[in-house]
Amino acid sequence: MSVIVILQARTNSSRLPAKVLLPVCGVPLAVLAAKRAANAGMKVVVVTSINSSDDALVDTLMEYGIDYFRGSLNNTLKRFVDALSGHDDNEVVIRLTGDNVFPDGALLDEVRQDFEDRKLNYLCCGGGQSGLPYGVSVEITYLKHLRNALEMSVTDFDKEHVMPYIARQFGHEYFHKYKLLEKSLFRSTIDDLDDYLRIKQVFSGIKNPVSAPLFELLERLYLLEDAPVSTQPVNQLVVGGAQLGLNYGVANTNGQPTDSECETLIKTAINNGVEYIDTASAYGESEAVIGRVLNSGWMSRVNIITKLSPLSECPGNADRKTLEAFVEASVYQSCTHLHCQEIKVLMLHRAAHIHEWNGVVWSKLIQLKDAGVIHQLGVSVQSPEELEFVLDEPLITFIQMPYNIMDNRWGSVLSKLKQIKSERKLTVHVRSVFLQGLLLSDNSDHWSKANFGNHDTVVHCLNSWVKKYNRANVAELCLAFVRSQNWVDGIVVGMETTSQLLENINYFNVELLEPGSIKDIETQRPFFPEAVLNPAKWKKG
Repeated sequence: MSVIVILQARTNSSRLPAKVLLPVCGVPLAVLAAKRAANAGMKVVVVTSINSSDDALVDTLMEYGIDYFRGSLNNTLKRFVDALSGHDDNEVVIRLTGDNVFPDGALLDEVRQDFEDRKLNYLCCGGGQSGLPYGVSVEITYLKHLRNALEMSVTDFDKEHVMPYIARQFGHEYFHKYKLLEKSLFRSTIDDLDDYLRIKQVFSGIKNPVSAPLFELLERLYLLEDAPVSTQPVNQLVVGGAQLGLNYGVANTNGQPTDSECETLIKTAINNGVEYIDTASAYGESEAVIGRVLNSGWMSRVNIITKLSPLSECPGNADRKTLEAFVEASVYQSCTHLHCQEIKVLMLHRAAHIHEWNGVVWSKLIQLKDAGVIHQLGVSVQSPEELEFVLDEPLITFIQMPYNIMDNRWGSVLSKLKQIKSERKLTVHVRSVFLQGLLLSDNSDHWSKANFGNHDTVVHCLNSWVKKYNRANVAELCLAFVRSQNWVDGIVVGMETTSQLLENINYFNVELLEPGSIKDIETQRPFFPEAVLNPAKWKKG
């Protein structure tokens, strides 16, 4: 069976310009990727664009004797098909990319053999199903399917990514041979400067980078990781940024972490699959700390949620221009602190700002969204009444709300929330899962400050549930209760240390509670009044 490897490469990367020409062991990245793919004898062709920006890449490929084809600038799928215009429909085509230098001929042979043995039309090596790091990526199909996809594909996404149409048509079949390695959260691609420096370290000292076995490179990659990496992504965990910018939480005994501690915590979280970091302009130095960490090349690997200033300094009788100036100042200050031109998610810190000042604040945020400064709009709500209100605003695609194992306030509004989630895009993140650490404390002073006198009954109740439901401790129980709610997309957890993060990562990898257990807890839990559930009503000092 005839097989050809097509490796796509371009020089117009926005995050790391001309990365395919950067040297690894003195060899340009795209050249090294092509030579490693060919090191077991397969024919490899690099496909790039006819744009003048790729002239230098073509010159480099010619210098190293690499076969290439130049085609459509924006339609990568057409570029593939045109490159194979003289080939038979039944030729097997393997797709690689020029920023992934780990795949070698031995891996391609294994993937091809699996493809043939299982008599498939599409096979993918990548992600958790394959057990290999992100960047050890291979796709394989028949040329006839690529030609059909070119005729049938209508979206820019399908044209850019080449094989999504084929995968949908025949099913996402995966190469499973190394699934039990569970190394999919490691990263071997080159997308930003940190990636490049890491891969250079992996190849450092290797005499022949073209023939170095894949698994030798993987072992070197694993040894480079300073922090543990989970076997399963904890993408439901959202890192709370309040603790990164100020002393926050009734049970916080560590204080605000140093910049170095923040960097280790944030990067460890990202390496373990965390997709969101939550912060706010009101969280002291939090935005600036996060921005400094991510600006080292990690910005593209995580989404930042921040919040508009509470506008507490804005005069109650401010005119429209003054209000808009306050809003713009808050948004652009966040952009400056976070080192970004677009805020992924901007939330109102006060739900009332949707309608206060005749809706000027909300209207201005919509203008900024339309201008591309904000990608998604959201609201941080404090109560069931606020949640009920904001659910009727269709431009709100993110909601953050307090919720925990003792919170019995939400009732029927959750039914409305679930219904709306089924009808349109809406992401819900929960905060205060530990009630600012109160639920983890047996300190009577903490409970007194939170307006709850007989805390012994609550502590006893929580500990009895820990034993009954076979949980490690109260923290794991509280997280399991919230994680088990099918309407919760993410849980904001504040942490001051990397050790706390690693504990939470373990908690996010344990089994959920059964529906019956959740119902038992909801019927047995002690009553918590609003004055306890809302930290804003706690005693000061």
